[in-house]
Formats: sequence, C-alpha cells, structure tokens
Amino acid sequence: MTDNPPRRLVVVGASLAGLRAVEAARRQGFEGRITLIGAEEHLPYDRPPLSKAYLDVLDDGDPQIPSFRTEDTFREELRVELMLGAAATGLDTDARCVIVGETTVPYDILVIATGAGARSLPGTDGIDGVHALRTLDDARAVREALESGARTVVIGAGFIGSEVASNANKRGLEVTVIEAMPTPLVRAIGAGMGTAIAALHEQNGTELLCGVGVSKILSDAGRVTGVELADGRVLPADLVIVGIGSIPATEWLTGSAVRLDNGVFCDEYLATGVPGVFAAGDVANWYNGLFDRHQRLEHWTSAAEQASAAIHNALHPESPKPYATVPYFWSDWYDSRIQFVGVTDADEIRPVEGAPGADRRWVALYRTGDRITGALAVNGQNVIMKYRMLIMRGASWAEALELAEKRKVAAGR
Repeated sequence: MTDNPPRRLVVVGASLAGLRAVEAARRQGFEGRITLIGAEEHLPYDRPPLSKAYLDVLDDGDPQIPSFRTEDTFREELRVELMLGAAATGLDTDARCVIVGETTVPYDILVIATGAGARSLPGTDGIDGVHALRTLDDARAVREALESGARTVVIGAGFIGSEVASNANKRGLEVTVIEAMPTPLVRAIGAGMGTAIAALHEQNGTELLCGVGVSKILSDAGRVTGVELADGRVLPADLVIVGIGSIPATEWLTGSAVRLDNGVFCDEYLATGVPGVFAAGDVANWYNGLFDRHQRLEHWTSAAEQASAAIHNALHPESPKPYATVPYFWSDWYDSRIQFVGVTDADEIRPVEGAPGADRRWVALYRTGDRITGALAVNGQNVIMKYRMLIMRGASWAEALELAEKRKVAAGR
C-alpha cells in the first residue's frame, strides 16, 4: 500500500470478475469502503451453469440459483455496500465518481467489470418466446419453455446455443440449429475443427443447417410461432434461442475519458490509462504479452484471474504485475466435454489423438511457427492442461508432438 492508501473502491458489475475484485481487495488488505454496483437485482452468480446444469435438471423441482455468496457474506464478511438492480449510467473521471441514475458514487479506485450483453436479432423485441441466454432470468424462461415441451430453434451454432440445443435434445424435444456461416465456430476454434465439433449435433440427432440466414421471426398475438429462413423455408417454433454473439457492456462509458475499443482498452496491467480506473472480465480488451496482442476473453478463468490482478495493480502502483495467460474455455454438448486452450490463428492444426468428428475422444494441436499455440480436446480432460502448460512456457512444436507420441505409446496405440 502507498503512504496515502485509497479509501473508496467501486466495482461496477456484479459479475464473477466483480466478486473476485471485491474478495481480492479484502484479501490484499484494503480496509476502505467498497461499493458493488450491478444492473441485475440478483447477487453475483455463476453464469456457465445457466446453459449447462441449470437447464439439464430433469426433475420437477426448481434448480438452485448458482449464487457465489450470500448477502450476509457480502455485507458482514466482505463489508460491501450492495447497489443491485441499478445500472451505472455514466462516469465522471474528473470528479472520480460513477453515476447511477440520479446518484453519484465517488471512488479512488474503480474496477469496470460490466461484462458483455447478448447481441439481439432485429425485429424480435416484444415477441414472447424469443430469448438470449446471458442472465439468470433468461435461463429461467428458457428452462420453463423446455419443460413445457417447446419446439426449439437455435439461431447461431456457437457454444451457448449448442448447449441449449443439447439440453433440448436430451429432453426428447424437436430442435434445429441454424448457422449463417458455411462452417460453425470458425472464429472460436478454426474452420476444420469447427466442422468436427459440429458433427456432435448430427451424431446426436439434432438438425444443423449451415450457410443459411434468418429472414424473420414469425409470431401470432405476440408469441413466436416459427422462423423463416432466407431460402424461404419455415421452421415451426415455440422457443427461439438467439446466440449470435455478444457486445461489451460499455454504453455507460460513452463520452468518458475511458478508451473504448472492442470493450475497455487496457494495458498489460489491466489499467485504462485513466487514473485509478481498471477493467476485468469480459469487458476488458487487454494486452496479453504471452501472445503479443490485445484480447477480450469471455472465459470464466480469465475473468477471475484478471480481477485479482487488477486489484493488485491498483493497490500497489509501485510494483505492478503484468497479467498474461493462455486462454481456456470449455463447453458441454450432449455427453461430451469440449475444451480449448491457446489461440486459433495457427499455421497448422494437427490431430494427434483420435479422429476429429468421428471418434468420441480426440485431440488436435495448433502450431504457429515452431511453437505450440493451441490445443483442442473432446473428452480429453486428462491431457488438455498439460498442453496449456506447454503453451504457457513457450514450448516448441517438437515438444508438443513428443508429448502426444508418449501418450500414444503409453496407451498402446
């Protein structure tokens, strides 16, 4: 801490990153006032289960809300002032205060952790039965529709939409996934591997339509009835999931001194360049020195790590630590676990275990130059982190292939 330690920490975004920022501040010895501002009325909760376990419960009971901490923990143990159900509407960096409607909240340190919101489909406002899946309220509505046997159409073959499709399929419901691109998941894992992962839909009886757009959403009396495709086909639907990407939640920062560029633009210390202002989580577009590039990651692991790093750098400006990581995400489709580490823009993608798209378990490695820079595994939970460690220390491609060969020998393949 400095000789004149900050007295007021404000965290905007009651998210995983927001929670971890609060916890890190207390853990690192901050004794001042902490205010946590959140647009939703709910306490911070775990978002990945919303499209996984929360929808996967097949009994008649209401699934447990995946909250991280109780209100008592926030107020008594962490000593946090909660401002929930109240979105930040502006930021005055000269006066050092966050604006929440008619209220101003002063800060010495500000951590922006507002995450990202779902990209909406034009013309769907006010149509009942059309949902994104970013919030707990979204998940509740989707679960209710699935329990009622809704004919389901998913627009966008990304990870969240595909998880919903998987859960609808498990319930025995009619479900179709629509993808405008010829190949799904190109940006997430690369073209060839996107085709291999998408094969899980067909293998499990879910219809996947690629290379076709949506013309409009059909409705009657304000309720969705179907999806009309660009080629004229009509898919009947009682539930439409829109999974066409996300937008960083930065509207409230427009006109402030904070630089916005695919989120909140930060340096390697998660600092915005505005005194006292840092960012963490899905909203942070920070410089990842490990790959020599700016990245905005919507991943659970990086959100938690960034928050702690941002707090350290805010409280210890005399000894800041750069935050660098190997991106990691996972997704559950049907009975398979998909995991990816690293970056996707590779010179070569080579399968090293199993046959992508055919076998239940397979692994592919990504090469850039003479380094391993990525790894994709389906049901490879026992190996993916070994490749992540190789990437983290800048291991060579030869080292990665050697590990893969050793695994083949050990397995008798």
